[in-house]
Amino acid sequence: MSGNRIDPMDAPTPELVELARGLPPLETAVAHPCDAPSLAAAIEARTLGLIEPVLVGPEHRIRAIADREKLDLSGIAIEHAPHSHAAAARAVAVARDRGFGAIMKGSLHTDELMAEVLDRDSGLRTGRRVSHVYVMRVPGHPRLLLVTDAAINIRPTLDDKADIVRNAIDLAEALGIARPHVAILSAVETVTSKLQSTIDAAALCKMADRGQITGGVVDGPLAFDNAVSLTAAEVKGIESPVAGRADVLVAPDLEAGNILAKQLEYFAGAEAAGIVVGARIPIILTSRSDSVATRVRSCALAVVHAKAQQERARWPKDAPRFS
Repeated sequence: MSGNRIDPMDAPTPELVELARGLPPLETAVAHPCDAPSLAAAIEARTLGLIEPVLVGPEHRIRAIADREKLDLSGIAIEHAPHSHAAAARAVAVARDRGFGAIMKGSLHTDELMAEVLDRDSGLRTGRRVSHVYVMRVPGHPRLLLVTDAAINIRPTLDDKADIVRNAIDLAEALGIARPHVAILSAVETVTSKLQSTIDAAALCKMADRGQITGGVVDGPLAFDNAVSLTAAEVKGIESPVAGRADVLVAPDLEAGNILAKQLEYFAGAEAAGIVVGARIPIILTSRSDSVATRVRSCALAVVHAKAQQERARWPKDAPRFS
């Protein structure tokens, strides 16, 4: 993918694995890979040169799964942790203390892992609010879609949403989308006091106008149809550089974002990848029901983002750094 804006008439976006090819593998702490998909994905991502995993969890369980599934653990380090909570804490500690490039979620709950990532004393916080971004390739749609936030921020405030937008713009730029078009979603395209999401959308647009959010073209509120369909926007008389051309879809809350992303995946057949951004390093965060392919794509996404993050160095000056 070139560094220029993606034109709808261009060839389909290259696979994420292709975008990551040739970049150095990320040293990655894999937290509690105690089921077949999470362990197989870590090994497959290593085979493809995306990550260099350290498996963190109950060693006897990890080896038993590898034996049962005929997965080769040769050359892969294992850090023993007795259970999932301990594995989450140990994975974050390993990543922080050894300067790893990423953390990958295995077969544990998101809350367990993120509680350790976000710990104020021992975690991986920066001055930026963390958020989750799905990168989705929807059959028949000309653009790569970034959907946020569908996994971390339940009821984001205006300040939270500003960081959610900033994080998504950073990731879009890492994928080669220059000045991504960001649609702030709601149920309607007009501002009304009856829907807080429309007020937040208007405020985010003004923040972008005043330089508080940079790097993208932000507009909203926009309903989903207006964001992704030029025809729908034209029928409703919406004049906007973003309407019908959105690269980033910012959901009003986690429930809306999660439902939207899963509908695109399960009903529209979208190929998905997902990471958490805004921490010191990307967190490869997938659902426990996700396929090995989705997990591997997410590893590739983390590689691309980590490389851009190193080159950009755009975190706030007061953000914590590795010691």
